[in-house]
This record gives sequence, C-alpha cells and structure tokens, in this order.
Amino acid sequence: MNQARRRTTAAAATAVVLATAGGLLTTVITPASAATTCTSPVFKRQFFANTGFSGTPKKTDCDSTVNENWGTGAPASGLPRDNFSVRWTLTRDFGSGGPFAFTVSTQDGIRVYLDGTRKVDVWKNVSTTQRKTVNVTILSGKHTLRVDYVNWTGTANVSFSYTPRTSATVDKVRPLAPTGATWKSQTGTGNSTTAVLSWAANKEMDLAGYRVYRQAAGTGTWARVGTTTGRTFSNTPPQTGQSYLYQVRAYDKAGNESVGSAALGPLTTPDFVAPAAPVLTVTSTADANDLSWTAPADAVSFQVFRKKTSDPDTEWKEYPETTGTSWSDTSAVYGISYDYKVLAHDAAWNHTFSAVVSGRPTITPPQNVTATTPSYGAVISWTEPSGDDTTGYTVLRSPAPADGTRTWTTADCRSRTTTTDESGATVHSCTDYDGDRGVTYAYAVRRKDSYDRWSVASPEVLVTRPGDEIAPPAVTGLTAEPLEYGIRLDWDPSPAADLAKYLVYEQPTRWATPQLVGSVDGTRSDALLRTPADGEQKRYVVVAVDVYDNAATFESEDWTSPVATVEVTERDLSPSTVPENTACDLDVIALASGDVQVDPFCSGSRFTETDGYHVYRWDPRTGSWVRLTETPVTTSYWIDTAAPAGTTVYYLVSFTEADGTEAFSNADDAVTLPSAP
Repeated sequence: MNQARRRTTAAAATAVVLATAGGLLTTVITPASAATTCTSPVFKRQFFANTGFSGTPKKTDCDSTVNENWGTGAPASGLPRDNFSVRWTLTRDFGSGGPFAFTVSTQDGIRVYLDGTRKVDVWKNVSTTQRKTVNVTILSGKHTLRVDYVNWTGTANVSFSYTPRTSATVDKVRPLAPTGATWKSQTGTGNSTTAVLSWAANKEMDLAGYRVYRQAAGTGTWARVGTTTGRTFSNTPPQTGQSYLYQVRAYDKAGNESVGSAALGPLTTPDFVAPAAPVLTVTSTADANDLSWTAPADAVSFQVFRKKTSDPDTEWKEYPETTGTSWSDTSAVYGISYDYKVLAHDAAWNHTFSAVVSGRPTITPPQNVTATTPSYGAVISWTEPSGDDTTGYTVLRSPAPADGTRTWTTADCRSRTTTTDESGATVHSCTDYDGDRGVTYAYAVRRKDSYDRWSVASPEVLVTRPGDEIAPPAVTGLTAEPLEYGIRLDWDPSPAADLAKYLVYEQPTRWATPQLVGSVDGTRSDALLRTPADGEQKRYVVVAVDVYDNAATFESEDWTSPVATVEVTERDLSPSTVPENTACDLDVIALASGDVQVDPFCSGSRFTETDGYHVYRWDPRTGSWVRLTETPVTTSYWIDTAAPAGTTVYYLVSFTEADGTEAFSNADDAVTLPSAP
C-alpha cells in the first residue's frame, strides 16, 4: 500500500468549517464523513459539482434563508461556474399548520418539495429570472421542506420563502393551545394576591399573541383580562374572598383563537371589597318617615343614620344594627326634614353607605301633577288626595336650569277650575300666565289640610313655554319706488323661521311717533301704499313680526331693536294753479270699479247742489283744468267714468254767480289703481 498516497487522500477528504469561539470566527478541520447539523428552522445546504445532485456534496453548511445571487461566478470554492446544483432541506414544527404561500425566483431551475411531494416546479435553462407563487395548505405538526436549485449556464440566482397567509377570509385554522402553562400566587401590598402565569412559546408562524382569561371559580364563565405578545402575565383580581381560575389562549394574525390551556389555579383572594351600596327609599306620612333599602348580595347587616337637614354640621345619630331592610322613624317631627343614610357591611366588616335621602313627615301631597303649555301660559293640574280634608293649595314655580338648581316662588295661579275625572277623583287646575317664552320651568303643588298642616311639595313637572321673546331681525334690502298712484315698498324676505307678518309704519322723522299704515302677510315681501302723488317727502319703517307677536316697538323716542327705514319723495302730479275757493267744499272718492265719485258739499253756502255745477279735472300734460260736464249737474254727486287708471287725479267744481262769473270749490284728489291686465 502506498502510504504517501493514503495521507494525500485523507488530507483531501477533510472539509473546512467555520465555527465561533469566543465571538471570533475560527477554522476547524472536520472530517468529510462527519454529519453537518443545522438547528431548525435553519436550512441544511449542500453544493454539488453537477446538475444531478449526485455524488458527495462539495460543501455542506447551514443557511437561515434561501436567497442567493452568485452572478456568473462559482457559488463556492471548488465548484464550477456553470452546471452546478444546490439543495436546501429543513424539518420544522408548523404548529396547527394552515394556508401558506411558497414564493420563488430563480435563474435557472428550482423545485420545492413538501414531505417529498413536489409543490413548485420551475425547471428550465433561462437567460432571465423566473418568478412564481404557489398557495399550499400545510397540516399541523412537523414537516420537511426541500429546495433543489440547478444552474446550467450563465447568471445564477435563487430565492425561496414560505410565509403564512394571514387574511381572515383565507386562514380559518385555529392556533394550537399554549402548552407548558404554569402559575404561582404572589402576595403584594396589603396582603393582596396576584396570579403570575407563564407558558411555552407557540409554534405558529403567524402567531399574533396570547390572550389571558379569568373565571370566578364555580361560575363556568371566562372573561378576558389581558393580551400580551410575551409569555408571562400577572393579574390581580378583585380581592373579594373569591377564588379564580386562569387559562391562556393563542391567537393568530387572522384573528383565529385557540382553545384554552389547562385551567390554572385556583387563586384564593382575601375579602377587601365592600358590598355594593344599598339603594335607600324614604316614604313620608303624617306620623313617620318609613325607610326601605335594597340588600347587596354579600351584606349581612345594616345600620341607619339620621340628622336634621337644616343642621348640616351636626353629627349623624346612629341607630341599632339590623338584619332587615326596612325601618320606621316614628320620632321624626312633623314638617321637619331629616337626612338618612344606611350602612351595609359584610362578614369581613367591609362596608358601604347608601346615598343620603331626605324625608319630612307630611300629609299626602297633591297627586298626578301635570302641566300643559298653550300659547297663553302654563296650565297646572293635579288630583286631590282621598280624604277630602284639603283647605287650600299653593302652586310653586322655579326656573329649571340644567344644573338642577331651583329657586321656588309662588305662582300667580289664575283661572282656577275644579272638575271630576272618570274615577270620581277631584281634579284642580289653574293657569300661570307669567313666565318667558322658550324658558323651561319646574312646577310643584303643596296642599293644606283642615289642621292647617302643609304637605311637602309634589314631585315637580317640567314645562317649556313655547316660542321665544326675541324679535325677528330687521328686514334688509328695503327700497321705495314713487308711482303715480302711491309708493311701492319692496324688501328681502325675513329669515325668521317663525315669521308671521310685517307691519308698515309712516314716521316723518326718526324721533316722531310712527303711525301704522298697513300689515303685510309673511308670505309676501312688498307693499303698495295708495297715496296721492303730491311731491311730499315720506319716511317709512317696515317691522317683522313673529307668530308670538315679538317685534321691535317704538318706546321713549326710539325703537327697541333695529328696524328697516327708507325715505322717498313722491311724484308730484298736483295742479300748478288752483282757483280761489269761493263756493262749496269738495270730496272726491276713487271707487272699486275704477270710476271716481265727485261729491260737493254746499252746507252753509249760498249755493246748493241743485243749483247746478260743472266738474273740472286737471290735465298734467297740458297744465290746465278740463271741464268734463257739458251741462250743469244738479244731482248731489257726479261719477267720472272716464277717469284715467293708475294715477292721481285732481278735481274741482264750479257754480255760476248771478253776474255770470264762476265760483269754485276746493280741489281734491283721488288715486286710481292700474287697470287689471
């Protein structure tokens, strides 16, 4: 045997492996026959100098991921640049399994196997990188992955990943229950007890965390008390003397939750928690205050405390302990208010007071108090208690702000009525006409009996007077247009939601007392003032009024709130010449038909209507008086059936003197409206 050759062969058969020693990389010579072990989930990687994965690997090592780009170079020392192959394998625990995505990119070929079954096959000599994703369902437990890669020629790169699919619509697999759960009891400040839990790591790759549940022993109901991504958890339950059990559940990124771990416990707690507060009720009669209260589940006895309401600084008087839930205070003085509270305590002497409730011995107050709010006030009604010993009533009223404060005053209760309802009970009512609109008030009623004893007030009722006390804002856009037959006013509609109408005033000056000239329905925003066109300067005011009659008013030489005003000069159609008035007076009336009635009044004059008169009408175009009658009129009035429409018309009449001269009346006007289209 050639010894030299054997030494050479043995030396060539060794492999160089990098190992860590003291934080530094050192070189260790390992026999080629020794197995390379890689801890899951690290891959074991083998390099072959051929494309068939045959023979002894040229190199074996561990690889945490399959993600390489060797370009056109050799993947490792001793391997060719082309026609080589690499194999990665690992066996790992997939927990409960579930849907996964196998994603590859490669140049040249790659095949992926799950437990020996091929799942991905991209096996071709190519000049560009190929990519592919395959969805795979993996069962629970341990499984083996194998990745085979081959490079024939040219550039070499390869990557492979396996990731859980965590969409809730895809992943319906619950994680496995946590294992290795243990617990211990820990005593804290004040002797409180805390449960300290721990458990082993779950194998799921898509694990999101753990949820801890607690159960009061014997109830069978689990309630979640916390969530963590760690593997320990501490919880201090209510220290009520109750024992508690715990369990841990895993949940994944899709929201699936495992069954619980084995129950941990029981953890016993001391009783440091007081009973729930009893709910106290006080019912007052003429002779006593009767107390009753609820009994919390773990209360074993109660004590009653009393003091006068009017003496807030006095000490509470304590009454003997009782196991009952009622007590009658027969020593309470009629008409005096007392405060009461009840102390409940359990067997460990943990205790809680009820809320303070007041009571005052009283005759029965009025019953069934109600209130309605017509537009004119608040109608308060109540039923008289049985016994028919009432000699008087008082109705109380208070503003009712949201903070609950009350300032009671006696209401001026008018329009009183007394009726009998269907049951035969006597019903009283009265009306409070006072109070502001839009304000909420509380009402209560007291009664006096034949012994001059006043009852406590009835339970209050709340009512809100409808409406408000605020005038609508001033109208805007008010304009005035002078016409031959008057003034047209126009304005923007009021924005007030409760608008009812508009009032139109004529006010010569800002400080003069305005005179109402008309009212306009709230559905319109214009007005026609039928006035003679005689050239006068006018000033008008328009005021919005709501359904509650709120409106600006004129007081102390000014308006109580802003109003809209407009000034306008009328057109002047008046005659430029008027004869001296030496005969009868004249009254001219525009009729609804459009005609004008000319009516002279000759009382006390030397003329009478039957003496005959002529009628003249002013023609503004020619600036002259035009006689309208051919022969004298001897009737008491004359109708101008040809009066021009839509203008101001002036008339006068004349009588003939004995010497043949004319004696004229005064001139008077009539305003005619435009003819209908």
